[in-house]
Amino acid sequence: MNPISSNNQIRPPKVSVVMPVYNVALFVEDAIQSVLDQSFENFELIIINDYSKDNSLALCQRYNDARIKIISHQHNQGLSSARNTGIRHALGQYVAFIDSDDMWHKEKLERHVQHLDGAPEVGISFSRSVFMSYAGKVLNIYQMPQLNGITAVDLLCRNPVGNGSAPVIRSETLADISYQASNKRQKHTCYFDENFRQSEDIECWLRIVTTTHWQIEGLPAPLTFYRLNNQGLSSDLSKQYGSWNKMIEKAKSFAPELLAQHENRARAYQLRYIARQAIRNKEGKQAIKHLHQALATSPSIIYFETARTVSTAAAAYLLALLPKRLYCCCENLAQNVLGRLQSLKISRDGVSAVWLNEAK
Repeated sequence: MNPISSNNQIRPPKVSVVMPVYNVALFVEDAIQSVLDQSFENFELIIINDYSKDNSLALCQRYNDARIKIISHQHNQGLSSARNTGIRHALGQYVAFIDSDDMWHKEKLERHVQHLDGAPEVGISFSRSVFMSYAGKVLNIYQMPQLNGITAVDLLCRNPVGNGSAPVIRSETLADISYQASNKRQKHTCYFDENFRQSEDIECWLRIVTTTHWQIEGLPAPLTFYRLNNQGLSSDLSKQYGSWNKMIEKAKSFAPELLAQHENRARAYQLRYIARQAIRNKEGKQAIKHLHQALATSPSIIYFETARTVSTAAAAYLLALLPKRLYCCCENLAQNVLGRLQSLKISRDGVSAVWLNEAK
């Protein structure tokens, strides 16, 4: 598909891809190439350099493709501000987001465009994701969120979108939640809340679902490659939880009834998520601490998600008690079993095993 029409008039892009860039010289070329390799070609790629101090910008400038636009004057203001800048420059009917350390399957845009074109009630289309290592090796482990019938409660408790490189959103949907920044020197339109450095995505999705008519649906194919960052520190977990608390306080202003009924359960899920992050960082004591907090906050998570809660507890205690080498053996075995089960589930949802193997 060529963005130049037969009468030599330049067609507007169907999709605007927004990619914030900040100190990602190790990964940004892979991210850009995964966008340029898309089977659906009628897109623009808007790269927002958020004041990178490495050579990320120089690497982006090496590409000679008319679909790429680089905004290089953005001062470091964080992910929300960079995404907002990209959205304000977007010309597409749909806006897709990709973080500059992640990658896409070549059919991602094609499948999301088909989904949104055929489902006018859907404002956010997202996909399952497959994890890849810090070094870029695709792993046989997937994010397996709920795909249909997603409510505000589901978003509050579990965030099925999963990561910032999974969603493709209608520009109309974003327009419906836009507002003017009130605490900045220069007035400008916002979509993501620029006061958030974390939890900005779930705050945005929750605002869409609770204040507009738009629905959210996921695709069964794992179309996003989500990189595991091995640079995480346990100290970051407290910041993450603090940011989530800040999001909850804001959500009370636009969805008070939702929070009144479900805040405790949502908090328990978030604490369990942080426990799993601590496990990933190999911090067993921190994982146990956050898991205990989760269960004390809302024991019901054992009933609603028994397998995930029990597996989190098992991993946390094994990490704390076993020698590191033995724990890693147990972890690898568990991940292999889990990956096989997830692959079977994805196949049952209509994604062929051949396609899954080719995607890797």
